[in-house]
Amino acid sequence: MAVFLKSLTLKGFKSFADTTVLELEPGITVVVGPNGSGKSNVVDAIAWVLGAQAPSAVRSQKMDDVIFAGTEKRPALGRAEVVLTLDNSAGLLPIEFTEVTVGRTLFRSGESEYSINGVECRLLDVQELLSDAGVGRQQHVIVSQGQIDAVLNARPEDRRAIIEEAAGVLKYRKRKEKAERRLDGTEANLLRVQDLIREVRRQLRPLERQAEAARRHGALVTELKALQIYVAGREIAATRARLVVLAGDKANGARTEREQRARLAELDALVLSSEADLTALGDTGVSDQLVRVEQLRERARGLAALLAERRRSMERERSQFMDADVMASLEVDAAALRGELDSINSELSLVDPERESLERDEADFALRRQAAGDEDVAELPTPVAASAAAEVRGELRTLRANDERDHAELQRVVTRIAQLDDRALRLAADIERLGNDYESAEGAAKRIEDEVRGQSERRAAAEATLDAATQAGATAAASLAHWNARVEVLREALETARSRAGLQHLADVGGVVGALVDLIRVEDGWEAAVHAALGDAVAGIVLRDASAAREALSSLDSKSVNGAVLALGGTQKAAVVTPAGVRPVRGVVRAAGPDAAAIDSLLDTLLSRAVIADSWATAVDIALSNPTLHVVTRRGDRFAPSGWRIGGQAGAVTAAALEDAVARQSEANTESDRRAGELARTRAEMQSARSSFAELERRHEQLTRARLAAADSLQRVTGERREVIAELDAVRSQRDDVSGRLERAVSRIAELEVVLPRLEADEAMEAETMRTIGVARAGLDAEVSRLALRRKDLEVRSVGLVERQQFVQRRLDETESRLAADADARAQAAGARIRLQRAFDAIVGLSDLVDRHRITTEALLVELHEARRRQSDEVREVAARLDTARRDRQATERELDEQRERGRRIDIDEAEVRMRLEATVESLRRDLEVEPEVAEATEMPAIAEGVTPIARVRELERELRLMGPINPLALQEFTELQKRHEFLESQLEDVRNTRRDLLRVIKAVDEEIQSVFGTAFHDVARNFQELFGGLFPGGSGRLTLTLPEDLLNTGIEVEARPGGKNVKKLSLLSGGERSLTALAFLFAVFRSRPSPFYVMDEVEAALDDVNLSRFLGLLGEFRRDAQLLVVSHQKRTMEAADCLLGVTMQPGGSSKVIVERASSTN
Repeated sequence: MAVFLKSLTLKGFKSFADTTVLELEPGITVVVGPNGSGKSNVVDAIAWVLGAQAPSAVRSQKMDDVIFAGTEKRPALGRAEVVLTLDNSAGLLPIEFTEVTVGRTLFRSGESEYSINGVECRLLDVQELLSDAGVGRQQHVIVSQGQIDAVLNARPEDRRAIIEEAAGVLKYRKRKEKAERRLDGTEANLLRVQDLIREVRRQLRPLERQAEAARRHGALVTELKALQIYVAGREIAATRARLVVLAGDKANGARTEREQRARLAELDALVLSSEADLTALGDTGVSDQLVRVEQLRERARGLAALLAERRRSMERERSQFMDADVMASLEVDAAALRGELDSINSELSLVDPERESLERDEADFALRRQAAGDEDVAELPTPVAASAAAEVRGELRTLRANDERDHAELQRVVTRIAQLDDRALRLAADIERLGNDYESAEGAAKRIEDEVRGQSERRAAAEATLDAATQAGATAAASLAHWNARVEVLREALETARSRAGLQHLADVGGVVGALVDLIRVEDGWEAAVHAALGDAVAGIVLRDASAAREALSSLDSKSVNGAVLALGGTQKAAVVTPAGVRPVRGVVRAAGPDAAAIDSLLDTLLSRAVIADSWATAVDIALSNPTLHVVTRRGDRFAPSGWRIGGQAGAVTAAALEDAVARQSEANTESDRRAGELARTRAEMQSARSSFAELERRHEQLTRARLAAADSLQRVTGERREVIAELDAVRSQRDDVSGRLERAVSRIAELEVVLPRLEADEAMEAETMRTIGVARAGLDAEVSRLALRRKDLEVRSVGLVERQQFVQRRLDETESRLAADADARAQAAGARIRLQRAFDAIVGLSDLVDRHRITTEALLVELHEARRRQSDEVREVAARLDTARRDRQATERELDEQRERGRRIDIDEAEVRMRLEATVESLRRDLEVEPEVAEATEMPAIAEGVTPIARVRELERELRLMGPINPLALQEFTELQKRHEFLESQLEDVRNTRRDLLRVIKAVDEEIQSVFGTAFHDVARNFQELFGGLFPGGSGRLTLTLPEDLLNTGIEVEARPGGKNVKKLSLLSGGERSLTALAFLFAVFRSRPSPFYVMDEVEAALDDVNLSRFLGLLGEFRRDAQLLVVSHQKRTMEAADCLLGVTMQPGGSSKVIVERASSTN
């Protein structure tokens, strides 16, 4: 046995929570166990580790279902791991190991790993490793539950896949798919190279003309450069001479400027002395003092007014802070409440000792009354009236105290309800306003959305129109390019034909009619046939008669030029019998021009023996039967007495074809211009649509933001209103509670006030009765009354203290919360009051100080006015002298400015001249790459007499402008383009060779697939017939191909007719018959293309005892050459096993395996 399963290790796979190792051996291994124990999970584990990808292949909804999910007693696991060990002692697997371990691990996070011999690998590596052993990715050697029936229900193509996998055809299909992908890439490369070659050919001719223009342009540029250097040299010399003149003018101006500056210095000294005298008079400081004193007086007045205003403002602020002191009363209230609460707590702490004392007194009294033994005393009535009256009085005191407290609480709650109602109304108004804003924004947004959708549709329509226009423009451009290329090719071919005919060498010969190609018209599609029929005559020159023809030949001979001539009227049409079934060439060509009749006669002569055949084979037959005829085909094949030729010659062109192409080119050019205009208009419309759409989107975005803002505000205000309403409900509930308590208290007080007088009367009567009983009983009665009264007073006081404690505690909590909320405000107010008082005191002091200084300032101001008058007289005398000196200085300064202006103009002229010089030098160096010294020394180039260098420069520049832009690299590009054309031609040939090679490979692979599949199918079909006959004695079954003529794509149909039945449809067979038929098909595949092992899961479940015997016979046949692993419930199957694997599972546990070998059983 070449390869067999040696062991299977499961950990966390489905029901196998613990690590379970199954040692497998050659032969038949049967897996048994009760339902639900995990038998089929062994088959699933083998399929899973060998690369099953579909969850349904392992009976799961999703792949992570194979991980142990846990039980009531065991938690779920985080991964599933299966390791399969194969024996490779025979070396069938392409790996240098005698034992191969294939593992697969799946984590609950979704990560999956494969390994071969512990080394991580890909799924593809596992599949390729096992494919040579007959275990493909379809896993036909593993037959799971329900798969038996699926074989018969499968499509014919699926049954073919089983045979292909067993026969190893899949590797050929993979090779074919790879070759087809390469072929697709080659086709794309071929089209690309052909496009490139066409593009290069289209560029070659224009580049040749550009190269010639570049040579002409270069000569003109060289001459222009020489003249420009000479002109620049003359300009530089003139500019330098101008600089020398400007330098002399500049020196004279500098001398005059120095003289004027000296005179200006003298006047400056005089002005300075006068200013010094004037300054000395002004240095007394009277004016400054006067100004400062006046400023001080005004400042004192303004400051006094400011301080007065500030004082009034602070008094108002102080009064405001006085009002803020009301908050301090809260602290007094809080302190009082704390004191009251402490007092209540103290009183409550005394209640318990009093109660204990009362209980002791009551116990002592009971003992004394019992000890007295006085039955009369024991029979005395209990002072009920006195007790009830005391109780009522105590309850009244408590109710009145609670009534006062509840009235205060009710007033506070009513005030809070009014505040909350007002706030709820404001919030409702805000909600209504925000709701209107939101609805407005929503409506505007919907309108904008409608506009956006409409504009989007218009933009889509514009885009579609633009695409259509672009496509139409591209089509028109392609058509124009085609006809441009066609015209270029025809023109070049026609020029070549004319040149070959030597027409340009016969310009001095009379009687020349023209080239034959210019004088005939050929029907479309027959150009190659006409050229083949005319032969060398197509390149001939037509002359009017034989003498003209002789003269033309003499001229060509004297010039040593090749050429052909045709003389009109020189020959006569020969009578030729045209065979049946052919068409004369003469019928597709006619003459054109003024000499059409003579040309028609010439054509009759030239084409009298020329006929057109449908194909070259027909042409050969006609040529053999009519040796004198010239037989041609439409594509240009020629069969004449001079020889036979296949294929037309290049240059099949006429002037008529060129004219037609030019007309088509003009039409294409017009259409291209029209399409270009439509495209430009469509693009403008598209741009307008895009702009409108962008503007609508911007507006929509703005409205969306406004709507979201309004929604947020509305949501916030609505939430706030909900909170207010909730608080309002709570406060109203509190008001109702307080009101209810008040109503109950008022009612109870009224009741008690009615009852109390009666109880007090009863109390008096009881007292009188008690006094009449006797002095002896007075002590006990008084004791009873005293104890009862103490009991009632104690209970009433205790209840009243507890209620008062609760009330004071609530008041204290409210006061402290208000104090806590206003603590920061009070602290800031206290600090502000202190600072304000300090500032107020400072302002009062400042006001007094300012008043004293203002009086002093008024006296000093009178003295300074008198000193100022005396100083003004002296200043007027010095100012007159200073004014005269300044006028003289201004005149001198004006003359100096004029001189400086002249100097500046000289400097500007000099700068301009220098700039021109520098620009000329820079231009000379940059544009002409020549130094100034060289330019100045350059001699004038030779030019025509009477023409100045500048005029010649203008003439050359005009010629260059007329030439327009040229390609300076045209020669280089032309050479490179020629090389590229040759390279592309070689690449095209390589691609074609590669394509041919790939087609040969695909053809060879198809042939191999057909051969391998055909052989495998015949073997499987033969074995199926044998196995079916053995499983169904007297019956017959066979396999047929759905497309016998197409072995690459055909499917396989199964026909089965059990013995004694006349049905062939599989759907009419019973369950057992269907199972046996499917087993016959699978075992036919197994027998035809054996695999090292087979795994089957309850495939015989539907078989009766007889059919089971036949199935076991099949197993016995295969046990010698293959390893079989069978999951079964059948006892006879177990008896046929070489090894039994028992799978069991405890409730709430995991699957366990017990191994029992046949040798140990025996």
